[in-house]
Parts: sequence; structure tokens; C-alpha cells
Amino acid sequence: MTDWSRLHHAYGTAEDVPGLLDAVGPDAQDSGWDKLWSRLCHQGTVYSASYAALPPLTEMARQWSAADRRMPLYLAGSIVASTDQPYGDEDPQVTYASQMSDLVQLTEEALQDPGLADDPTNYVDLLGTLLSFEGVEIWGEQLDGLNDEEYEVPCPSCSAENFIVFGKYGFFSTTDSMYMEPSTTARQVPLRPQAPAALDGLAERLYSRALADDHPNIAHKLTYVFGNAQCAECDAVFGVEEAIVARWD
Repeated sequence: MTDWSRLHHAYGTAEDVPGLLDAVGPDAQDSGWDKLWSRLCHQGTVYSASYAALPPLTEMARQWSAADRRMPLYLAGSIVASTDQPYGDEDPQVTYASQMSDLVQLTEEALQDPGLADDPTNYVDLLGTLLSFEGVEIWGEQLDGLNDEEYEVPCPSCSAENFIVFGKYGFFSTTDSMYMEPSTTARQVPLRPQAPAALDGLAERLYSRALADDHPNIAHKLTYVFGNAQCAECDAVFGVEEAIVARWD
């Protein structure tokens, strides 16, 4: 039995967490999720109560249907992926190994929800959540750049901040944060996508899965995320994946 009074979250003692967990429902708009998130994963920071919440979040996800369990999976995934642990260095992959195994399976089931065919945003979020539970560093948190259709990374050569853009505004690198404005005159250098046949490791796995799950647009974006960019400031060519990992490692 967890003694929540001995645990802490962002605002102090965690005695209120069990009540919040009991009261929250599947609806993403349920205000209870905001309360839980702000306490257990406040701006990406986790606390002693955060990890203690993993078993009840796992049980919640298990009891709800594949379509309804996204919110407990997302919160659990963010807790597991966090590296901001000012109150200790607990490794949830070790302490909560049983829950990690269950959460992987529960997320896999959620990824098979037919409703995701027309919901690429939640598909990407669930895929990133799966990577978190599997212990894949960086990408559990950063895969959502696929939804934003950009990554902001420093050039490895000159340190200039480059926006790597791949989506409705085009496929290019630029140093202008307002690249979406029609009036912009900033330089835009075309990206160099990786050929699908040349993808390997995590890149190949994600690309193949996106195609198999009927998300060809996401697969297409991945060829740019795992491709190369040219710095819009100094013209140095660099790997986008390497720049993303370097920024958030």
C-alpha cells in the first residue's frame, strides 16, 4: 500500500493524488488530467509521487478500452521519459519493470485502434509513448516534432539556430523563426531526405511501421528527420537526427 503522505509532487505532499486518479475519466478535456499532469510531470519535472503513480496509471489503462486509454498512457510515458529528476535518480525501467512491460503491450493495443487511421497526431504521440516505455532515449519525448513539422537545432559547425521544416510550409532549413509568414525573405535551404532503402535501426523501424499502419505521410516526414540539412547560416551539412539527439541528450 502506497503511503502518499510520505511522497511529494510539484505542489507539496501527494495525499491528493489517489483522489485525483479515482475521479479522472478517459476524456482528454477532463480537468483532472491537467491537475494530475501539473502535479506529477510539471513542465517535464518528475517527483517521488510521479513514479508511484505508474502502477495506478497502468491499471487504469488496462481497464479502459484501447481508444480510451490514451491519457493514462501519455502521462505515464512523459513520467518515464523525463530526465529532470531534482529529487533523486530513480530508474523506472528498473523499479517498475513489470509495469513497463504491461505499458508496452497496452500501448501496442492502443496503436491498433482503427480510429487512428484519421488521427495522425495521436498516432505519433502513441508511437513516442511506446518508445518511452521501451527505454528509447530522446525520441520518446521528441518524436512529437513530427506533429509540429519542425525541429529547432543548432548547427554543429557554427551553432546558429536552424529550423528544420518539413510539412505544409515546405522542406527546408532556415534561421528565421517566422518562416511561415508570406513576407519572409530569409534564406531557405532545401533538406536532403534519406532514401527509404538507406534507413536503418530506429529510423527504418519507425518508417516501416508508419507505412504498415497506413500513415504514409508520417513515413515521408521521417525521411527528412533522419536525413540531412544544410545550415542556412554557414552552409555546413549535418545529420538532422544527430542534431536533435545532441540538443536533448
